[in-house]
Amino acid sequence: MHRTYSMRQTRAPTASQIQNPPPPPSTTKSGRLFGRGGFGHALRAKTAGAYGPDLAKKLSQLVKMEKNVMRSLETVAKERMEVAQQLSIWGEACDEDVSDVTDKLGVLIYEIGELEDQYVDRYDQYRVTVKSIRNIEASVQPSRDRKQKITDQIAQLKYKEPNSPKIVVLEQELVRAEAESLVAEAQLSNITREKIKAAYTYQFDALREHCEKVAIIAGYGKHLLELIDDTPVTPGETRAAYDGYEASKAIIQDCEGALTNWVTQNAAVNSKLSVRARTLSTRRRNNIKARVEGGHDLSGQDAPLNDRDSWVPAGQHHNEYDNSEDEEEDEEDGIAGSDNGLDGEHRGRTHEALAA
Repeated sequence: MHRTYSMRQTRAPTASQIQNPPPPPSTTKSGRLFGRGGFGHALRAKTAGAYGPDLAKKLSQLVKMEKNVMRSLETVAKERMEVAQQLSIWGEACDEDVSDVTDKLGVLIYEIGELEDQYVDRYDQYRVTVKSIRNIEASVQPSRDRKQKITDQIAQLKYKEPNSPKIVVLEQELVRAEAESLVAEAQLSNITREKIKAAYTYQFDALREHCEKVAIIAGYGKHLLELIDDTPVTPGETRAAYDGYEASKAIIQDCEGALTNWVTQNAAVNSKLSVRARTLSTRRRNNIKARVEGGHDLSGQDAPLNDRDSWVPAGQHHNEYDNSEDEEEDEEDGIAGSDNGLDGEHRGRTHEALAA
């Protein structure tokens, strides 16, 4: 009986992983109270943006929605691996050519599931980076609130006690609060631009690699299908003996080599701008460069503030706001272990490492 030549049995790092080391496992793969069901999705969707500072509510909602996306991607990856196993099991009872090809197709489909699982880890890089913007927004909220509070106090005193000496004191405090708020807002503006570019670079790079590799697998899958003899036979006629075992093995080996050696520089799909889009984009970049070279030195504008009561640094506010949300998410998704991936499990048939 033939055996499955499962790709990447030894789990050697691919060229892409050497060039761009994979991130740690996604934060959504552990701590799951409600399993794979949609209850956690619905709960996050309803509570997203309901808590926390007003400035951070919209981005907080986006972060939680992305968590739902990642949960769905995890489910797709696991179920695709299960489908691959079942395809291989079903094919055992078929004719030799169908049995061999379905077994190898199971290998390819299982590989797609593992690629999807890896994509989730890289997708989490994007989500965590977006969360850092949300934390900065949350840290800016106190400075806005303080400035608004002082403004309201001044207006109230001018209405009730126009000659009150407190008005002068509050106006001085308002000047300081406005200056501190300007620093906080500038930090928010700078960090938002930096992090949004980094976040979506993570997402698009991961998506590009995933789609290119899936396309590679699809191409080799079609080569496998050519090994099946679909010529109609008359009743009682016997098909010729199947002689494609070595060919199917070679196709799997070629596919493994293509996946292992893939790097971004060799991507088959390239996005080419039209002349108009390229000209306008270049003009925009040149304008930015000219402003930077001829602008003011803003290197000191992000210095930490000494007045802790007026504005809380992002790192400290993270402990107050972000951890509370993480605890909330842990309560939603609590129990890990029963819903782990299929790593380490054998597929429907015996695996054998590819020959060198």
